[in-house]
Amino acid sequence: MAIAGCVADDVGPINTLTREAGHPSPTYIPDPTDDGSTVVGLAFSGGGTRAAAFSYGVLRALDDIVVDEQPRRRTLVDDIRMISGASGGAVAAAYFGYRGRGGYGDFRERFLIQDAEADLRTSLSPVNFIRAYYGGVNDRSGFARWLNDHLFDGATFKALHRPKGPIVWINASDIYNRTPFLFTYDTFAALCSDLDQVRIADAVAASAAVPIVFAPIVVSATSPHCGYRRPRWLTQALEDPNASLRLKAYASALDSYQNDDPLDYVKLLDGGLTDNIGVTGFTLERSAAGTPYGPLSPSAAVRLNTLIFIVADAGSDGDVNWAKSLHGPKASELLDAVTSTTLAASVRDEFDALKLAVSQWKGELVRYRCGLPASAVSAYRGSAAGWNCRDVRLVVQHLSFADVDPAMQTKLNEIPTRLRLPVEQVDLTIDAGRKALEVNPDIKAAVVAIRARAGVRPAITTAEAD
Repeated sequence: MAIAGCVADDVGPINTLTREAGHPSPTYIPDPTDDGSTVVGLAFSGGGTRAAAFSYGVLRALDDIVVDEQPRRRTLVDDIRMISGASGGAVAAAYFGYRGRGGYGDFRERFLIQDAEADLRTSLSPVNFIRAYYGGVNDRSGFARWLNDHLFDGATFKALHRPKGPIVWINASDIYNRTPFLFTYDTFAALCSDLDQVRIADAVAASAAVPIVFAPIVVSATSPHCGYRRPRWLTQALEDPNASLRLKAYASALDSYQNDDPLDYVKLLDGGLTDNIGVTGFTLERSAAGTPYGPLSPSAAVRLNTLIFIVADAGSDGDVNWAKSLHGPKASELLDAVTSTTLAASVRDEFDALKLAVSQWKGELVRYRCGLPASAVSAYRGSAAGWNCRDVRLVVQHLSFADVDPAMQTKLNEIPTRLRLPVEQVDLTIDAGRKALEVNPDIKAAVVAIRARAGVRPAITTAEAD
């Protein structure tokens, strides 16, 4: 009883209830600030600092690819319009959204080579065993506070409102509804809260809250009758028997925040429990769009020539020496094998669902574009000259450790899922992210087409120059 009395942790709600519902999510992702011919979307997987470093390597490789030189130099990073992340990948996604293309470059120094475990409880003490029993060893005074003080500077989601900024989706898991939890305005409107007042650090900590190691991040769901009105997509999803199961489950979760009497608090854990590669944001936006062009605006859909959606997956393969023996695996090895098997199967299913959704979307986009009158095309593009309604390329690629050479793979698979890594492992993983993108043939082909359209000479990237 004396030990239990010591367990007084910071587990208070991260949101504040309001008397008026927060504003809804935007209908479309932000329009490009250039000609709109290229749109890049990114999804970063879980995997601690290993995942954050791999994601950062992908970003640096994208920044090496110049796709236009007039009227100004533009790389593929300038065309990122949507970015999402789960767990470790959420740190990289949120930081890019917060700092933008001009400020994200110090991510290695501010996070990757720092000790983000400095404030965590890691000892095998009796008090920590009690904390684990009561839901989690580490509360918000650990990782969330470290992120807030050292990386996000106390910023809230309001700081993500930048004129040229992409939409940012941070993925956690709602363990009451057993669904993904997206930090979006629609979600927090249903909670009678304003997302702009939520700290970015708390959202990222929720996305990375590994069960038992971390206590759940708590969101208040006690409705103060704030005048909330369901968005149209939510009502349609609940009423349409043919709606996708993923969309219907998410709509039911949001509905429960208003209408489920026992639900006073939403408890959030690691986003990897429900979506380890961070694609929920895009797939739900596409399912909820109700138009052939959403989540793009009508004008963006007409101006689009190439959309590149990259999933950066830093999942690793563990040591399986037990596969060479008649006996085994042992209990600890079996637990690791079961977890890895579940995650790997989930990642495959999620990526296949993403590819199918994008494939279907392309057909709808082409039909929409080809059905427009010349006057609408001219209004959206500035001119109908050279217009080809079928000229649209959607490239969806999964980048992982399997894309680099075997010798590097072996070293990468030895890197643990931690929030603190040696500098040499950080730099190895950054390099792996760069190489995985640079050698991808489909991305290479898309870049060639983009450059040809812009009249850019072929030899551009640092890797190619070398």
